[in-house]
Amino acid sequence: MTLIKSISGIRGTIGGEVGDSLTPVDTVAFAAAYAGFIKERSGKSDPVVVVGRDARLSGPMVQDLVTATLRMSGVHVRDAGLSTTPTVEMAVVFEKADGGIILTASHNPKQWNALKLLNEKGEFLSAADGSAILEAIEHGRYDFCEVDALGDHQVLDDVLDKHIQAIIDLPYVDRDAIAKAGFRVAVDAVHSSGGIAIPRLLRALGVEEIEELYCEPTGHFPHNPEPLEEHLGEIMKCTREKQCALGIVVDPDVDRLALITEEGKMFGEEYTLVICADYLLPIKGGPTVSNLSSSRALRDISRQHGYDHTASAVGEVNVVAEMKNSQAVIGGEGNGGIILPDLHYGRDSLVGVALVLSHLARSGKKLSELKAGYPAYEMIKEKIQLDPAMDVDGLLMKVADRFSDEEVSTVDGVKVDFKGGWVHLRKSNTEPILRVYAEAKSSEEARRLVGMLQEVIES
Repeated sequence: MTLIKSISGIRGTIGGEVGDSLTPVDTVAFAAAYAGFIKERSGKSDPVVVVGRDARLSGPMVQDLVTATLRMSGVHVRDAGLSTTPTVEMAVVFEKADGGIILTASHNPKQWNALKLLNEKGEFLSAADGSAILEAIEHGRYDFCEVDALGDHQVLDDVLDKHIQAIIDLPYVDRDAIAKAGFRVAVDAVHSSGGIAIPRLLRALGVEEIEELYCEPTGHFPHNPEPLEEHLGEIMKCTREKQCALGIVVDPDVDRLALITEEGKMFGEEYTLVICADYLLPIKGGPTVSNLSSSRALRDISRQHGYDHTASAVGEVNVVAEMKNSQAVIGGEGNGGIILPDLHYGRDSLVGVALVLSHLARSGKKLSELKAGYPAYEMIKEKIQLDPAMDVDGLLMKVADRFSDEEVSTVDGVKVDFKGGWVHLRKSNTEPILRVYAEAKSSEEARRLVGMLQEVIES
């Protein structure tokens, strides 16, 4: 069994011993500590918190625990029920709430669940805020209110519709062009909440022909829920054989978007953000942001359109901070996460779908044709096992010094940019390994770059 406590929330497998997995005791402690944090942050004795979940099997039980704990802490709960991560984030704003909790373990298998924590803006907590909650749990600093001060509970039954309408109302989402194009679209929602959200969005955009794969939110994931090529054979076949314009794949909480071309081939998660930026920048120009481990293709496309690109540390909260700092018009991560500030500062597959369909409809091009026009890169991801006693930070600084003649970033680990590609080294916070990401014009060249860095590390 596994339990991971971090500044962004608590994640673990269901069942097992307290402190070793996501048990009722651990869930209640975390929810109570968050309630105390929100009360202090808001200055209210009875703040409002939105709670929503994906469709995994443990979701209803975990939500019952969280809801009861918040109410017994004097917090009013606004229940978004079976929902998506971006919808819960937007519901915090719609409801003028003081925070939010999303119950999802994202792309992890069904035995996992998690509590992801939001502030009053519907954004993930900062490192400092997350640390304060962890400290409160460690020292048992939380309490519960008397019976006359219990929080109330109200069900929100319209937040997804509000979310979809906000997307349609964006000036560059072209519903008329999408409806006129008469697209047939395949959807794989891995039996989670995307099976409700994505088809509803498509119909609202005027898409009438939808091939639905695993769209019943049963929580029984039919394949590994991480949207990678090796897990998506069925929708790739469906998209090709049913002559769909594209296939849409989302993870269980719908914050990652992967696309399948009309040929039944992977478009590539790294290019989801690229195609959205390519559509948006000519309409609403401005800087872009992605993290250090995301494809160089976004930088290239941004420069082609005449705009700057900045790379942030890995992690959504870091991407958002850099987007605000640089006033970026679009940003995200290479795992299919699209962040559009005009809607909200959170990864949102729904708005990604709307932007991609608008691009296809307005350009008159096929998805494969658009992909062919983008810079071609291949990325590999590896791990390097380390001695647990090793000074990893010192090792990374030596690597940075070794390649000081190249473009080097130490914002998050060490990233070395070469003329033909890059390598990014990051230490794991949970095990003695270095995570290695590399990108080049070919997988062979990317592996050569990794090998070169491995030799430097070994020496």
